[in-house]
Amino acid sequence: MQMNENGRVAVYPGSFDPPTLGHLDIIRRSAKQFDHVIVAVLNNTSKSPLFTLEERKEMLREITSDLPNVSIDSFRDLLVRFMKSRKASIIVRGIRSVTDFEYELTLASTNQLLDDEIETIFMMTNPKFSYLSSSIVKEIAMFGGPVHELVPAPIEHRLVEKYKAKQSNN
Repeated sequence: MQMNENGRVAVYPGSFDPPTLGHLDIIRRSAKQFDHVIVAVLNNTSKSPLFTLEERKEMLREITSDLPNVSIDSFRDLLVRFMKSRKASIIVRGIRSVTDFEYELTLASTNQLLDDEIETIFMMTNPKFSYLSSSIVKEIAMFGGPVHELVPAPIEHRLVEKYKAKQSNN
């Protein structure tokens, strides 16, 4: 396992559109296992996220502000290149289901092929979040449903405001 001057550095990549309680659970648990965790927000130009890249980074900073060994960053390149630039060698991935595992196993194998110093750690999602996804949260919020048990309070507020703004623009 590669170490840098900050110890064992792990990267938790994702779109986080929006961050959910499931994401926060994986971040908190990872922060206990590694010296430093970089939550890396994917800037995927082929998708049109609800929240901008900067909004997603701000939300993640807000909900992880009590975790001193967690930082928020973003990338648009290959994950393994981003990791090299941050001297990280561990990818953290949350697994909710067998379907997630099959998809993540393919990504992990590909990342290992691209850089054999990269290891992927699969972290099982807390069972109370096993059904939770950002897509489900957005769909519920879009129709005015309650999301307070799905996302941290600051994220709930931003979701409500975002959909109010979208409705007033239509």
